[in-house]
Amino acid sequence: MPPQGKRADMVTISDVARHAGVAVSTVSYVLSGKRAISATTRQRVLASIGELGYHPHAGARALASRRANVIAMVLPLRTGMHLPVLMQLVTAVVTTARQADHDVLLMTADEGPAGLRRIAASAMVDGVLVMDVEMSDARVPVLRELGRPSVLIGFPADPTGLTCVDLDFHLAGARCAEHLAQLGHTRIALLGAPPVVYQRDTGFAHRTRAGFLDAARRLRVAATARPCGESPDDARAAVKQLLDDDPGVTGVVVHNEAALAHIAAALPDAVSVVAICPDQVAVSAWPPLTAAVLIPAEELGRQAVSLLMRKLDGQPVPESTLLGPKAWFGAGASVDGRVTGS
Repeated sequence: MPPQGKRADMVTISDVARHAGVAVSTVSYVLSGKRAISATTRQRVLASIGELGYHPHAGARALASRRANVIAMVLPLRTGMHLPVLMQLVTAVVTTARQADHDVLLMTADEGPAGLRRIAASAMVDGVLVMDVEMSDARVPVLRELGRPSVLIGFPADPTGLTCVDLDFHLAGARCAEHLAQLGHTRIALLGAPPVVYQRDTGFAHRTRAGFLDAARRLRVAATARPCGESPDDARAAVKQLLDDDPGVTGVVVHNEAALAHIAAALPDAVSVVAICPDQVAVSAWPPLTAAVLIPAEELGRQAVSLLMRKLDGQPVPESTLLGPKAWFGAGASVDGRVTGS
């Protein structure tokens, strides 16, 4: 227990040294590993640390383990990113990292390659998580060169030599088109992310669009895909333009959480609406959705941290981890990860 009159968080390295009957420098060497200490003395110091409840400060822990016990997460706090989904993923990352005795340093994506080089050149973090990955992302060459392990939540066009995890957005787009075709729709459309997301060449938006159109061609269903802004006015304008261009559209896929309610409200009641969105959005959507492919934000956060921890421990990890799309419709049922007709 701590020395009389002291809380555990007030115990110092000097208290440990007195309790173990050694010099303060000996305790420091046990923590840092900079000098060989006999097994007997080392065990005595460690026993005193445990009995007194001493917690070395971050610097001491870093010296002892050669780690900072901190990982960096690069957040895409920029136009076109839906904040509730982002925060759901961040919460999962922070919670999972703490379970692995790591803290999370948040960075913003606007720092770009320079920000990655800055943290890699310091002892601030052990590894890096990167989000909102673009097809030709300027950060990718830097990540390949870094002296720090990294995991991307998303895929660039060429993921060779990287560790990437994401929802299989190509398959998610395809499943949505398949579901509408199964319901008998012959003219369908995708209203996707805001234009700026496509302009940035963001991977998940392009893959969803490609999967949707590929499936429609395979099923010989007439299909169109276009971006949609987030505001109510943008959503109403996108719906009007869609129906003006093709009044025969009877099924719409929405891949834009922020605009989903506005789009659904602007569409005629007879139009079936399928969304790619988190489960909370799918369940609470009004008017009700026909079906949804769920975005597993929490699972993505957990998987990303798990992969990074394994890399830090020198364990082999797969280069690519794609989470299969899971479906929700009506009562929230899912059949082998596929959207099925009711």
